[in-house]
Amino acid sequence: MAQEHQINTYDDRNFFQKLFKMKGKAEKQKEREASPKYKAIDTSKMHLVIKAKSKNAEQLEKAQKVARIMSLVVVYAFLIFMSLIVLFPFYWMIITSLKSTTEIRSLHQTFFPTNVLWSNYITVFNSFDFGTYVGNTLVVGILSTLGTLITTIFAAFAFARLNFRGKDTLFAILLATMMIPGEMMVITNYITVSRLPWYEFGVGKVEGWLTYKDSVFGAMIIPFWIAVFYIYLLRQNFKQIPNELYLAAKVDGKSDWQYLWKVMVPLAMPTLISIFILKLMGAWNSYVWPNLVTTADPSWRLVTNALRSSFTSSNGDPQYGIQMAATILVTVPLLLLFIFFRKYIMHGVGRAGIKG
Repeated sequence: MAQEHQINTYDDRNFFQKLFKMKGKAEKQKEREASPKYKAIDTSKMHLVIKAKSKNAEQLEKAQKVARIMSLVVVYAFLIFMSLIVLFPFYWMIITSLKSTTEIRSLHQTFFPTNVLWSNYITVFNSFDFGTYVGNTLVVGILSTLGTLITTIFAAFAFARLNFRGKDTLFAILLATMMIPGEMMVITNYITVSRLPWYEFGVGKVEGWLTYKDSVFGAMIIPFWIAVFYIYLLRQNFKQIPNELYLAAKVDGKSDWQYLWKVMVPLAMPTLISIFILKLMGAWNSYVWPNLVTTADPSWRLVTNALRSSFTSSNGDPQYGIQMAATILVTVPLLLLFIFFRKYIMHGVGRAGIKG
């Protein structure tokens, strides 16, 4: 009985506690309802407030959508404008190649030729020795590109993996030389090459086992075997290769030479392909230096130099229409090269800029 009485007492106590809590909540609710703030709220218009908020949210979403569209319009308008600036010279070159000399020199220029002259291209094929000049350009371009790849690989490996005194200082000095315009190096390169034992400017004779023509081609190739920008590009790529691979190669007993050619070069192949294409395009477009060292014999010139000195009238005036036609024919191989290998160029250059 005592135990049953104790349980009933406990239940009664819980009942009264719950009752007091409910009474307290009811009193607090009455106080809130009696407050001025609560009376100011008109619950009958609550749905109007919710509707207004949803309408404001819709307006905000529409405004954000309009802002995004306007930003895209501005961006694409800017890109189209810049594209027109870049492409307009090429368009002008194309229409000029289809015009006569009289129309080209006219004060009233048109955006389309009055009389389309496809004969300019026929004249180029009949009178321009493409085989000789393109062959010279390919020889110089391929040999200078291969030499650049070899020196770039060795230099990038040294700056990325080897530890020697003054490495960072030497690399900073090399980067500083990129600030010097290439035209400023023409005079120093000319003096250096002219003093080499296997080359004499203006003398068409055999120098040991090298002919003068060989010497001229050597002068166009060797000074450009060192390219600081490509060294920097490949060095950045080499630094991304995990150091654990180098340690694993050392554990396997591989030398630095084997590690370079069996691990680093294959991993950096996209960047090497980019360097090969960019260097070959640069050699194809070179003008100032080849024009300087091939004055003895015009048949040794590259295609850009030959285009500039060819196609003149009987009184010495340049035939711009025919020159533009020849320029287009020379530009097409570079354009196709870039179109087919643009993925490798973008990928190789992009990978080299990740790690500093």
